[in-house]
Amino acid sequence: MTQHAALDSNRHRDLRVRTATGAELGDGVMATLTVPSEFRQVQAHYPILFRRETGQEAFIAMALFGFEPGENLYLDAGGWDARYRPLSAAIQPFLVGRPASGEGPGQVHIDLDHPRIARSGDDGVRLFDGDGQATPYLEDMAEKLGALDEGYRASAGFFAALRDHDLLEPFTLEVTLDDGSVNSLVGFHIIDEAKLQALDGETTGKLHADGHLVPIFMALASLSQLAPLIERKNRRLGHG
Repeated sequence: MTQHAALDSNRHRDLRVRTATGAELGDGVMATLTVPSEFRQVQAHYPILFRRETGQEAFIAMALFGFEPGENLYLDAGGWDARYRPLSAAIQPFLVGRPASGEGPGQVHIDLDHPRIARSGDDGVRLFDGDGQATPYLEDMAEKLGALDEGYRASAGFFAALRDHDLLEPFTLEVTLDDGSVNSLVGFHIIDEAKLQALDGETTGKLHADGHLVPIFMALASLSQLAPLIERKNRRLGHG
């Protein structure tokens, strides 16, 4: 269940948010949305894969955390074991809200039913101080929300370029783990490196001029994180 509301300094003056990480706080997910503007940071830690949004032809990019629904191999007893968290994971329980028309500036909304919401006591970080001013934590979340929103809106041109040049290919991965079990990834796409290399100079130059070439290369580079992710899975099984 979700209960979204526009954040209000009067109604939500005493609201607190738990900032720790854990599956019980909503971090137990196999993958999360990522946007091209953060691919450089994401690729250093996570594989970046592409998939179609449910019931649509449009693609989105995902940072992969595990191989099964609800599995996040970057979570351990010490918290989140990576120096960077994708923006869509880092901003929970906040989201961007807009007028019903879909136009106009975004507003900071919050999911009041999210497990990060602290209902009582001193647990969590306050969003507003005693004067109703945003705390540094809330200001940081608002900045991250803005970056995610801007990156998502700007990504339309990136995905249009991938579509126009047929640069996505289906990707299936079957992994045999140390205990003999098999994990499979299906329904994803990756950058088609052969088609990328076959593009002529003019097309490549246009992709670069439009700001699409670097995130394409970052997505390709991120595939080197698949092997470490498999190692995490094997370690997790070994400790189980």
